Amino acid sequence: MTQPHMHMVATVLGTSDPRGLAVFYQRLLGWPIVADEPDWVTLRPSSGGTGLSFQFEANYVPPIWPEVVGEQQMMAHFDIAVDDLEASVVLACDAGAKIASHQPQDDVRVMLDPAGHPFCLFVGPV
Repeated sequence: MTQPHMHMVATVLGTSDPRGLAVFYQRLLGWPIVADEPDWVTLRPSSGGTGLSFQFEANYVPPIWPEVVGEQQMMAHFDIAVDDLEASVVLACDAGAKIASHQPQDDVRVMLDPAGHPFCLFVGPV
């Protein structure tokens, strides 16, 4: 069988508030909103490429970080390279994130977005 052509369009996060979570990531990443429906919002970098979408889930349960057996586990997390870790943490907090209580590495900040999804900030190529 010939491999069909495929293109990753977006990563999707579940949330009880798609627009609110999209606005958070818009502030954090600087990406514009390209689709805005009540149950679905998408951001995409202005330069093109894979986007980030937010889907309404009526029974959304935030993941627990660090993981706890028997509790909602995270399904994925974002690694976000930054040029200034402390300034990026301040920006993320100002946008609505929280610093996770468990920090397994000194040079990485585990953050929780407003819906509780973990993401990591670290100094790297941007």
